[in-house]
Amino acid sequence: MAEANYFYKNTSIYFNEHIAKEDLEEFAIHECIHYIQEVKDKRNYLIRMGLCDYTEFKVYGLGLNEASVQLISSKINGIPKEYVKYFGISFETTSPSYYPLECCLVNQLAHITGEDILFESTLKSNDNFKKILCELISPKTFMVIQNAIDEILLHEEAIIKLNNKIAQIDDRNKKVDGMIKKIEELKHEIKLTFMRTQNLIISSYFNSAFDKIIDLEGIENYRKKLYTFKDLIGFTEGYTFFNEYYVSKMEQLEYKYNLLESGESQIQTALKVITKKENALLRFFKTLKKLIFGSNIEKENIPY
Repeated sequence: MAEANYFYKNTSIYFNEHIAKEDLEEFAIHECIHYIQEVKDKRNYLIRMGLCDYTEFKVYGLGLNEASVQLISSKINGIPKEYVKYFGISFETTSPSYYPLECCLVNQLAHITGEDILFESTLKSNDNFKKILCELISPKTFMVIQNAIDEILLHEEAIIKLNNKIAQIDDRNKKVDGMIKKIEELKHEIKLTFMRTQNLIISSYFNSAFDKIIDLEGIENYRKKLYTFKDLIGFTEGYTFFNEYYVSKMEQLEYKYNLLESGESQIQTALKVITKKENALLRFFKTLKKLIFGSNIEKENIPY
């Protein structure tokens, strides 16, 4: 089904025979990164690959890892951004043909944590990215997002399998009609899952980050980060969540700005009043000492 696959048991990369020679390098880099990622136990069983955990009963983070590896591969290959549309979702990506939807969501997460920590955890197979993200959006939200990206990947694979079956059937029949209907249902579910996950990423991070703003610099950093997030999201016809969320947060931000600015002014005014009072008291005690001890008090270092 894939253009290329790394097989850890014999440390080999297998390529689809239909791949053009000029495209081999792009896919090879992706699979070579998987080789760097792999972590095996003493029995030579794969237990981890980058951001993906291979437990006894279930695999976690497969979609997250594949997307992150592809983002690294695209950066290495110098692939320019391209505007694409999949399943009714339009967005800009550096991976137009390889896990584009997953890459779009993971790129949003990288905007939150920083790209360096995402790539470091991907290549070194550690939990640093996960820990930071959990602190920013909560562990429960992280698991929901991770599972959603896995779900999108699995639905895409199911569509590929169904299309392959349809291609092998010469005459259209009820069975083919059923598979076509199933494909449309999977596409619709992918679209819903993507948009729900994107909205969750936006709201969970920026709601939490808003509560942590303590100064005017924090307000400006928050404003910039939310504004630039618009370049990373996917749009569907009639999608209004981000615009509405942005307007709402800007209103809240303006109110918080006024509170912080007013608070800082009050603190500065209080400090000036305190300083004036201290200066007045200081002058009073100096005058009092001169009256009591005479003009030589400074020479004698008499405390007051």
